[in-house]
Amino acid sequence: MLTEELDRSRLAQLSTLTLAHVGDGVFELLARTHAAVQGESRVDNMHRATVRMVSAPAQARAAEAILPMLTPEEADVYRRGRNAKPKTAPARATLAEYSRATGLEALFGMLYLSGQAERILQLWEAVVRAQEEAE
Repeated sequence: MLTEELDRSRLAQLSTLTLAHVGDGVFELLARTHAAVQGESRVDNMHRATVRMVSAPAQARAAEAILPMLTPEEADVYRRGRNAKPKTAPARATLAEYSRATGLEALFGMLYLSGQAERILQLWEAVVRAQEEAE
């Protein structure tokens, strides 16, 4: 991890949207890395592949794919993120999709800030499998 792991009490002090803010970056980095290692050599192709994975509708589908895998604590973070009330929503997503995407980002943010890199990668692999099956 590039950051100091936060203990449970410090994590509990962070808002759900703060976790989602961090998780958005984590998820995008995973998607960018995935696009790069898949053999995309042109930057515009890597960008399109990344956008396909990080859009709110794609993240909503990813959340649905990993929900059965979540521990009770992870599911609670996801639910809190899903139920958060962000001030904006993207034009190309429904409010329900955006809410599920925010839940996913909050989960990835919590896992990152608590130093659970192995768990992030387990869930990421399931996200990639689900996307491949959908294509």
